[in-house]
Amino acid sequence: MIERSIHIEAPPEVVWRFFTDPARMARWLGPADLDPTPGGELTFQLAAGSRPVVRGRFIELRPYERIVFTFGWDRAPGVPDLPPGSSRVEVTLCAQAGGTLLTLHHTGLPPTLVTNTRTGWAGFLDALKAEAANA
Repeated sequence: MIERSIHIEAPPEVVWRFFTDPARMARWLGPADLDPTPGGELTFQLAAGSRPVVRGRFIELRPYERIVFTFGWDRAPGVPDLPPGSSRVEVTLCAQAGGTLLTLHHTGLPPTLVTNTRTGWAGFLDALKAEAANA
């Protein structure tokens, strides 16, 4: 399991939109196609490296508080073996000190992918922090 918390200098309403608006998600992850409703599809293509595609579905959306979605990779050379929808990401947003405390939990990962996925999330959440603070 991966758990990471960061403080973002933006209110939960702003941070929320970076997970539910494709144009905003593209600013910190890569091009996205989103249907932010329970059961709706979530697809984004990382802007770095071989530009792998993540695919999943939204499970739960509690506006400005909680987002849960499945996560996995489209098969491609050099992409981790984690089929679309086979792991779970939970994001909680809590108003704190004029901004937002974001906590991310990523579960269902094989042990061989935890270290690289943890490193990936650290970088992406840092990018989110910078983008949301400037929104």
